[in-house]
Amino acid sequence: MSLQSEIVDLWERSQSGTDGLDGAAMTTLAEFLDALESGEIRAAEKRDGEWQANQWVKQGVLLNFSLRGISTYEYGGVTYNDVLPLYDTDDLGRRGTRNTPDGTVVRRGASLGSDVILMSPSFVNLGARIGDGTLVDSCDTIGSCAQIGNEVKIGANTLIGGVLEPVEDAPVVIEDGVSLGAGCRVTSGFVVGENSVVGEDTLLTPRIPVYDLVDEEIIYGRLPPERRAFSRFVESSVGDHELFDGGAYKPAVVATDVEAETLEATEREDALRE
Repeated sequence: MSLQSEIVDLWERSQSGTDGLDGAAMTTLAEFLDALESGEIRAAEKRDGEWQANQWVKQGVLLNFSLRGISTYEYGGVTYNDVLPLYDTDDLGRRGTRNTPDGTVVRRGASLGSDVILMSPSFVNLGARIGDGTLVDSCDTIGSCAQIGNEVKIGANTLIGGVLEPVEDAPVVIEDGVSLGAGCRVTSGFVVGENSVVGEDTLLTPRIPVYDLVDEEIIYGRLPPERRAFSRFVESSVGDHELFDGGAYKPAVVATDVEAETLEATEREDALRE
């Protein structure tokens, strides 16, 4: 059987109540993690212009959480207990990828490209994919199955969520060339279009509207390519209630043409690589 069919079969067995992790299942799960790390498989892919989840890959990620028992591991002189060991970083230097010491944690089953910079402390979870030339700054979290493109710049103290369940939902996607300012939050399967610049402390989630001033429309769950986005507050309908003296406001995101803005943050990040 193919790796996909083996994972699907294992998933169906687990859903039917068949428990226990035998040797064959352990081998399948290990091969699955190897395929994730090499980039042979990934949790989501762009098809016909839309990001779609690979359900069986997300099933494999969930199986690695649910079927494995907790074991004791050593990392940096610290003993920890988890269902998975950490990513083997031995070949990172050969690929030009850096993981700075004292708190850069990459879980087994993540995929790291070439020329990636991981500043400490930062955390990359199982199933996440980080493309070539991407910078992950200090205090950043990359959630399970999140898809980060090439030449992305993720500012300090930024949270990139993932989406594990339901398995048919695509995870958070940050496309190529995006720059996220410090303190951003991207959650719940939101897609940030390529070459966009997002201002610091911006919250991007499908529940918050994006006022796209380029195409003059209100959209949810995505930021189109080539945009500069930042947080603003717009008037809320609940402001009519007598409890709200002076009105009430709700968070929103405003998107403008990226070419019309000065990209000082991007230029500073580029200087770090010279």
